[in-house]
Amino acid sequence: MRTYDYSPLWRSTIGFDRLFDLVETAQRTGEDNYPPYNIERLSDDRYQISLAVAGFSPEEISVTAERSVVTIEGTKAGKTEHEYLYRGISARPFKRQFNLADYIQVKNAAFENGLLKIELAREIPEAMKPRRITINGAPASNVHQLEGKAA
Repeated sequence: MRTYDYSPLWRSTIGFDRLFDLVETAQRTGEDNYPPYNIERLSDDRYQISLAVAGFSPEEISVTAERSVVTIEGTKAGKTEHEYLYRGISARPFKRQFNLADYIQVKNAAFENGLLKIELAREIPEAMKPRRITINGAPASNVHQLEGKAA
């Protein structure tokens, strides 16, 4: 696996600490492909994560959102009394984490047809949205008064 030295970037950038931490973390962790998932963009500010969790019930799955990370964990509730000749549907415990960008909030989680769907939305606070600033100046009536005095 290829490694990169980010120290030149650390010296010349300010405020990108979280981005570099995400890149380094992604390089260190091996990719676990279980459970498979999709990430969809539904609109400019809406997203959806879909995880294929066949064999799990909604009670065996937990979704936790904290700060900028959403964590999905699944654990089977114990031994089954079935004798399998072949077991192709995995029931192993899993933990999958997704890092979220600023102002992305988890809105809803639903379980249907073996898919766990997590809806996300970007909600920028009013204070962070662009706003028009009025330019203060001398009112038009004051300009006429000044012109009259000069004459």
